[in-house]
Amino acid sequence: MLNQDIIREATRLTRAGQLVEATELLQRMLRGDSAPDAPSRTGGRIALAAPLIIDAKANVIEETDRQPQSKPAASAQPRMLRTLLDRKKGRSGIGLRGVKRAPLSTPDIVPEGARFIECTYSSRAGSRSYRLFIPSSYQERPLPLVVLLHGCTQSPDDFAAGTRMNFIAEEQGCFVAYPAQPSQANQAKCWNWFRTADQQRGRGEPSLIAGITRQIMDEYLVDRKRVYVGGLSAGAAAAAIMGATYNDLYAAIGIHSGLACGVATDLPSALVAMRQGGSDHKVISGDRPPVPTIVFHGDRDTTVHPNNGGQILEQSMRGTSAQKKVHRGQVPGGHAYTRTILSDASGRGMLEHWNIHGAGHAWSGGSPAGSYTDPRGPDATREMLRFFLEHSLPED
Repeated sequence: MLNQDIIREATRLTRAGQLVEATELLQRMLRGDSAPDAPSRTGGRIALAAPLIIDAKANVIEETDRQPQSKPAASAQPRMLRTLLDRKKGRSGIGLRGVKRAPLSTPDIVPEGARFIECTYSSRAGSRSYRLFIPSSYQERPLPLVVLLHGCTQSPDDFAAGTRMNFIAEEQGCFVAYPAQPSQANQAKCWNWFRTADQQRGRGEPSLIAGITRQIMDEYLVDRKRVYVGGLSAGAAAAAIMGATYNDLYAAIGIHSGLACGVATDLPSALVAMRQGGSDHKVISGDRPPVPTIVFHGDRDTTVHPNNGGQILEQSMRGTSAQKKVHRGQVPGGHAYTRTILSDASGRGMLEHWNIHGAGHAWSGGSPAGSYTDPRGPDATREMLRFFLEHSLPED
């Protein structure tokens, strides 16, 4: 089979509920093996099982099978499928730290004098807990708000410790919200960026993230023109969706090791997009101009292919003219990088892309206190917040 034929067949199998067979076929294609006309079987079963996720720890994609079942499930848990791609024993990817680490302590997460509180948001779409960072400088005056979406297997505390966003937000005087994806929504706590129902305004996870954002805006004095959203991996893909569907709410977005909105709508397209980049993606809708976007991606990322960073650029600036500037730099004792800036006709920087040479699937410049970080920089947290604060929503 040609690759397009394999993807077509895998899609057919997925829609028919044969998720294991579809994934086995895609694995063969991505490994470069010759694919048979139909997925191979052993005794009528293939030795794979389990949900669809993007897992930075093990290069995993996982998806809950919500299709009607011909037979009752053996348990209350939905039937799931897991595919492990290029898993290497004893390591989680280029430049990533080991999973085992000391327990988090408060000084790892929040600076002295600030608050980090637990909150909950509920709506018809469901409910999500979230952590909210309130800087010590908050004295009932409007402050910017950053919403950060964690990657698979992470938690708000872990993500806050790894990015150290609370410490930079304390310096700059910003709120930071960390929505939590529960295992009930995805077994590996991944945002379900690859589902059509979770890529639309007013539905699914986008409505929950927007609801959390608006709840904070209603309960605290937030500068409504300076609200931002960013994330890592699956959280970055979700942030791209938020920028595409709620460009009237967020003034800028930050995408670290993520994917453009709409590059995947099911298991087969998610696998292909992660391994080589998506073949198509949605055009940002609405009357407003594209949402300013900053992208970070390691060029040795084996979990989400670096091609995805380029597709985010294309999506963000499609249909607009831009002036391009390229800067190259080196972090002392760390990674070299290429920083590309695209500006609009007025010279305002609308998009930044940081191509980090030699980096894998990890938050650039992050703290070892959190998971999936690469302390060798550049400092994605400081640069992301700097970019955010350069932008605000246009006046109505």
